Amino acid sequence: MNPTAPAARLVLENGTEVRGTSFGARTDRFGELVFNTSMTGYQEILSDPSYCRQTIIFTYPHIGNYGVNEEDMESRLLHVTGMVCREVSKTVSNWRATHSLPDFLKKHNIPGIEGVDTRFLTLAIRNEGAMRCLITHDMDTPVAELVQKIKESPDMVGADLASEVTTRESYVYKPDHQLSGYDQNGQPDTRFRVVAIDYGIKQNILRILNQTGCEVTVLPSSASLEEIRSYQPQGVFLSNGPGDPAAVTYTIPVVKELIESGIPVFGICLGHQIAALALGAKTYKLKFGHRGGNHPVKNLKTGAIEITAQNHGFAVDTDSLPSGVELTHLNLNDQTVEGIRHRTLPFFSVQYHPEASPGPHDSHYLFRDFISLMKDRMVPA
Repeated sequence: MNPTAPAARLVLENGTEVRGTSFGARTDRFGELVFNTSMTGYQEILSDPSYCRQTIIFTYPHIGNYGVNEEDMESRLLHVTGMVCREVSKTVSNWRATHSLPDFLKKHNIPGIEGVDTRFLTLAIRNEGAMRCLITHDMDTPVAELVQKIKESPDMVGADLASEVTTRESYVYKPDHQLSGYDQNGQPDTRFRVVAIDYGIKQNILRILNQTGCEVTVLPSSASLEEIRSYQPQGVFLSNGPGDPAAVTYTIPVVKELIESGIPVFGICLGHQIAALALGAKTYKLKFGHRGGNHPVKNLKTGAIEITAQNHGFAVDTDSLPSGVELTHLNLNDQTVEGIRHRTLPFFSVQYHPEASPGPHDSHYLFRDFISLMKDRMVPA
């Protein structure tokens, strides 16, 4: 922590105030305060569009020592509203780094605050739930006035954020580099035409789809059924993304028709929640969400325990699953839904991030399962 750096404070909507030191951009931002327990991967986390309108507490005490580089970006822009940590590294020790973390945040106009008790803040969220907050450099305005402004800021419930982070135009994905940590078992012989609906898609999802054998066309979240079908896809991928799935009303009937048409569909994160809604299930907001790289999930088919990377604040209601939908994966921490599949149609989805980035690779097999669904429905040439 730099004693000569300007002061900043973090104010929560329950009236809690903590004071610390500013880094990154000197700007004031409102957001939903959440915590992530990952020890590494801060760049991928900060550039994940699923964190749109959220201020992230990193529970690991020292963040930033390996810097930031262009290759590890999960999206071109940062959609987070702030970063909170115990101590941020101003020096960098990594040959790949092009920026320090503070300079990176400053470049993207994102404020950060360090020198605060992150354990205290994390416990507050765990006990009271995720809440709105403000990072400010105004050290004089009374907390009560700031709390009133925080309560007037947008809430996550009812927020369609997919429309904010989605691509504005369709494009064919062309890989910028290969994933050295991904075992692709050689180049696949067959390439499958896949349409990915972008609700806030991460670059590493696209890379893994490509390396698994998919030619991916990415469409906006507002894509119509006719537009999707015009690409004659052999499979459809429903991506991750931010916000309340129930608010993305325009895509739910589209996904419903896709699943019922019999085309293979694979969804993750927000895509999983949207698909569940399309099938007749319900979603709800979790108290403080799941965000980190070590969440245990049980595969109910194999009995295997998979360690997974997660980032979500909403979940599918187990009791609302219709009879045609089977629960496939279960969170061992709180028994929430982590995966479903249709009993007769070629559809499955998971709540967590099988691509990790950052995180364990226990669930990469799901991409191969998607390929298998498409292979089973191939039309001979």
